[in-house]
Amino acid sequence: MATENLTTSVTLNNGIKMPRLGFGVWKAAPADAQQAVKEAIEAGYVLLDTAKQYGNEEGVGRGIKAGLAETGRTRESLFITSKVFNGDQGYQSTLDNFSGTLDRLQLDYLDLYLIHWPVTGKYKETWKALEKLYAEKKVRAIGVSNFDRATLEDFLPTVEVTPAVDQMEFNPQFQQAELVPYLKEKGIYLEAWSPLGGGKSLNEPVIKKIAAAKNKTTAQIILRWEFQKGIIAIPKSIHRERIDSNKAIFDFELTTEEMNLLDQLDTGKRTGPWLQNFDWYDPQTGDPDLVQTWD
Repeated sequence: MATENLTTSVTLNNGIKMPRLGFGVWKAAPADAQQAVKEAIEAGYVLLDTAKQYGNEEGVGRGIKAGLAETGRTRESLFITSKVFNGDQGYQSTLDNFSGTLDRLQLDYLDLYLIHWPVTGKYKETWKALEKLYAEKKVRAIGVSNFDRATLEDFLPTVEVTPAVDQMEFNPQFQQAELVPYLKEKGIYLEAWSPLGGGKSLNEPVIKKIAAAKNKTTAQIILRWEFQKGIIAIPKSIHRERIDSNKAIFDFELTTEEMNLLDQLDTGKRTGPWLQNFDWYDPQTGDPDLVQTWD
């Protein structure tokens, strides 16, 4: 087995290297995010993922600053992702609000900037803004999040820069059977949010049996499975022991049989939230975030 660690990367379609295992902060309060990001940097993580929508960019920024100071690492040692807030979407609005994300994160640039959700009537012009930020080298790579195949088929013919990443739910229970081969065909990497199925996959008997045989946790088995499948994963935790545990996947491999057993767990059913209606604007007031339907 070749040497693998938290710096092990994929090469995106623009030549930029992106780590294959990272750290997410969805649902983490700002203070928790600050402490967790600091500890993640101390633990050696490179890929860090946040979003304005999470309300914790300032905490993440403080955590980055503290973690770098504590470890002596440089900004360039990190790969930092954030996402366009749904209420900010649109060409000029995205450009106007991008500097706020940098300010909150205390950064001069992002490694990856994503459209968080495909807001109806907005995501194509939002993408034009991301292409401008990319051309101006304010972001090293650009991508999307929560774009299913139907949305991508509408979107991709209109772009000048092909997204480098599509961040989607992916875990043993929901394996994106239709989307994965499509993304591969288009040269777009799948990045998994909810890679542990919101915790629902951790008690799966098949995974528990493999974990016991290998003296590993069920989370480690799942993350190793995703790693071997070529999926980028960003598990979230605010507990130092789990931050450390989630990275301990590089000293073992799953056999072909074990990989197949996890492949067979796909139910095709989501374990996390999914917006069925992407119209984030009330037609009367123009206010964002009023029209939402969760599956």
